Amino acid sequence: MRFQTPLVPARLLCRYKRFLADIRLEDGTEVTAHCANPGSMLGLAEPDSRIWVEPNDDPKKKLKYGWRLVEHEDGGFTCVDTGTANRAVKDALIAGQIAGFEGYDQVLPEQKYAEKSRIDFLLRGPDLPDAYVEVKSVTLSRQPGLAEFPDSVTARGARHMADLAQMRAEGHRAVLLYLVQRSDATRVTVAADIDPAYATALRDAQARGVEIIAMGAEISPRGITVGTTLPFALPDA
Repeated sequence: MRFQTPLVPARLLCRYKRFLADIRLEDGTEVTAHCANPGSMLGLAEPDSRIWVEPNDDPKKKLKYGWRLVEHEDGGFTCVDTGTANRAVKDALIAGQIAGFEGYDQVLPEQKYAEKSRIDFLLRGPDLPDAYVEVKSVTLSRQPGLAEFPDSVTARGARHMADLAQMRAEGHRAVLLYLVQRSDATRVTVAADIDPAYATALRDAQARGVEIIAMGAEISPRGITVGTTLPFALPDA
């Protein structure tokens, strides 16, 4: 997945109201950028952080910049735009680059399922069970190399677990795919201390046959691609 417009560097002044961030461009201009992330962004919204934003000239958009990346001190990146996870996964699914989904030749995004939900991707292929794939963008890291989800309480995320378990009970594949959108992660877990209910729901879903996959990502100001599989482990109950 390539960004539509080349990103430009900036400095973060502050993030507020979840979806807004005041930034300073390299020429000293201060503007407000859109922040496409509803989570807490714990550890990723420190003032004076070096960030990368995407300019746009769309007259329909009030804000002319979108915050995409945080640059780490070691030169790596975290992508804070949660929407890029689905776009990167879609590209990888269509290209057949995610192990375990060989033979699925239809990749259908945003399909209604269960009672009042939408699945990120419904995969179909000849002589294969339908695969319901829910994608989660992972950006939190509180220990070196360890990525965690979620970074705030997510009642919606827990509901998705029950919906996926229902699909599995009906004979379909149900898959939860964590895309780790940071370049310094080597393993993945659940932040049970942040959202105990989510951790419990995930344990229940896994026991009922929901598959869990964790993938890394290759991230740069040019774009994001799905990387290699990362080990995933639930914390002790």
